[in-house]
Amino acid sequence: MSERSFLDEITIRSIGVIDQATLEISKGLTVLSGETGAGKTMILTALNLILGGKSDSALVRVGSERLVASGRFTIPSSMDERFDEHGVIIEDGALIITRSVTQDGKSKASGNGISVTATTLSILSELLVEVHAQAANLNISKASKQRELLDRFAGTAFESALTQYSQILNEYHLLKSRINALRKSVDKADQELSQLREFVGILSRLKLQRGEYEQIDETIQRLSHVEELRIAVEVASKAINDEESGALIALASARRGLESARVKDKALEAIYSGLSEGFFLIEDLRNSLASYMHGLEADPVQLDHLNTRKAEIISLIKRFGGPGSPHIESDELLNKFDLSTKAISDLEGGDDRLQELESELIEIKRSLINSAQSLTKIRQDASSQLSAAVTHEIEQLSMPHTRFVVSVESADYSALKESDFTLLGCDEVSMSIATHKDGPLVALAKGASGGEMSRVMLALEVVLAATHPVGTYVFDEVDAGVGGKAAIEVGRRLHALSRHSQVIVVTHLPQVAAWADSHYVVTKDLNGSVSQSDVRLVEGEDRIEEIARMLAGLENSSSAREHAAELLNLKVLRTA
Repeated sequence: MSERSFLDEITIRSIGVIDQATLEISKGLTVLSGETGAGKTMILTALNLILGGKSDSALVRVGSERLVASGRFTIPSSMDERFDEHGVIIEDGALIITRSVTQDGKSKASGNGISVTATTLSILSELLVEVHAQAANLNISKASKQRELLDRFAGTAFESALTQYSQILNEYHLLKSRINALRKSVDKADQELSQLREFVGILSRLKLQRGEYEQIDETIQRLSHVEELRIAVEVASKAINDEESGALIALASARRGLESARVKDKALEAIYSGLSEGFFLIEDLRNSLASYMHGLEADPVQLDHLNTRKAEIISLIKRFGGPGSPHIESDELLNKFDLSTKAISDLEGGDDRLQELESELIEIKRSLINSAQSLTKIRQDASSQLSAAVTHEIEQLSMPHTRFVVSVESADYSALKESDFTLLGCDEVSMSIATHKDGPLVALAKGASGGEMSRVMLALEVVLAATHPVGTYVFDEVDAGVGGKAAIEVGRRLHALSRHSQVIVVTHLPQVAAWADSHYVVTKDLNGSVSQSDVRLVEGEDRIEEIARMLAGLENSSSAREHAAELLNLKVLRTA
């Protein structure tokens, strides 16, 4: 997990029933359990706020002015640049995100002390945490999400092929636009050629250089105020050089005054050194002023030439440029010059040039089709592998007769339409399941119950974990509708996922909790609040007691304790 981010700590204040609490999250599998209403989901609510989720003043605890949620993440150096792109600087491999919401609904957020928007947090969350709840499972019903998952699984081979496809698609659209523009211009080629040739001719004769206007303007400014500049320099030089009151004379006198005494006190020595530095610095400035004065000469001939040159450039900008500042527009004229020479070449070629470009378009389209077919082939190969791997995982989750199938439907490559070429290729991806042997394939969102969908999503994440940079997975209600042997298998697969990434699970099932590497229990005070002391890490006998409570629904049950110890021992045996 060294190349993945992970969550170190969550700090919560005044969210729902929680007064204040801090959870230190370890790597591996962390479980949150507790009685209904104790505040387990409030911890995930805090995490959702940290990750840019929608703020709601109703979350602010009654009697408090604001809620505060803070998360500390460890970030590998390989990811620093991706955070920099969004204005968040990673310091010493750590990122602290803080989000506050007031009673009147105002929200503020920061990343390592730098103010950020909730939208930025939402973008960054894709690099940090993936949250799965019943509502999140609905997202997988979208075709775009299913394609995204398959493409992620396809890995670097797909990324490389998609980059190549995108480049060719861009070339195709640019050339097509150029052809369309040329077709429109053919009928009025003579008039347009005349205008372009006039512009190119004028600019060629002017021999305009990039940045020239700004340089001319600065020189004119200096030459137009030579006398004013000379007076200013003379005043400054006199203040430094005057034999009675000049700065150098005064500093030299001060140095002489301290010369003999400075060796008797270190403090005086430091003052003497400062005076010496000031003396030599001002002496350097005196020389600079003298040099500047020497080069400051009136040159009416050059000034007249530059004013004429400036007028020519401004005239050209007024005729061919835009409304921007002259130094920007003068450089834009050079860009227009480059485009105009190409346009002249196209127009002079007329129908012959149009045919050449259309031939080029045919070749690029052929390359585009080949590139799109490469994407399809990679997706088809990946879909077979993903289908088999997820089906295997689902079978391990007590759904032995369920098949998971990823299908790739492609456009007809023998008769492609313009609309078939999307930014992501020419394929549609769909995910389906058959829940019993020889049963029909049904769209994933329609063919699975809530509990089955949770297990399918878990199976997907276990398979995809090795290909996804996210370091932390959070599961809420992943065990909904699950019990018995299936619950044990859910716990086992969550534990397997935690070997690749950090996993946090909110659960009410003891069979899942038994697989945890760290187990937190959330309890309420008699007044219904949750404070720091009521979110605690349980180990040893305390953990047996908590799992026994989850099993029996009551405390101090000896049979439940025996069963709890057996569940914990099961994890040890299966991971040994």
